[in-house]
Amino acid sequence: MILNNLIKLITPTKALEAEAIAFRQEFFDNNEPVINGSSLFDKVVLYDDWLLQLKNNSYLETVSPDWVVTSVFFAIRLSDHKIVGIIDVRHTLNQFLSDYGGHIGYSVRPSERGKGYATEMLKFALDYCREIGLEKVMLGCYKTNTASIGIIHKCGGIWERETRYLDGKMMDIFWIRL
Repeated sequence: MILNNLIKLITPTKALEAEAIAFRQEFFDNNEPVINGSSLFDKVVLYDDWLLQLKNNSYLETVSPDWVVTSVFFAIRLSDHKIVGIIDVRHTLNQFLSDYGGHIGYSVRPSERGKGYATEMLKFALDYCREIGLEKVMLGCYKTNTASIGIIHKCGGIWERETRYLDGKMMDIFWIRL
């Protein structure tokens, strides 16, 4: 799907491996060991293992017992085919996601932030959530992440509560009616 003539969202493939590794490395080089919305791309060593994990976790029959059915998309800039972001949509919530993570997680490459990509990615994810039958979605983010809070508000997010994440940092939890 092409968004605003700047980016398109596509499912990760083997052909994107080199660009995906460079995308991940930029987070690490920026002292960001966690890539939100990446379905643990920041934790795997081999790209092929991650692709297999994505495939398995995209079907109810093969999803990991500690996971939920999830769809993952790279945001690719049309002008140069550079991966500028990643977003995942969780089709349901387990206890952990109900407490903290929500239905949607996303990250924008550090060098590409502030260009509107995250807003477009979230709008796409909300449309996708409608397509899979969700009526409302939950999103969580750190209280200090004012950029993400602004994006969530811009897309209709209503603050519900704050909570302390596992790392001790405070989070805000939002809901968006679709």
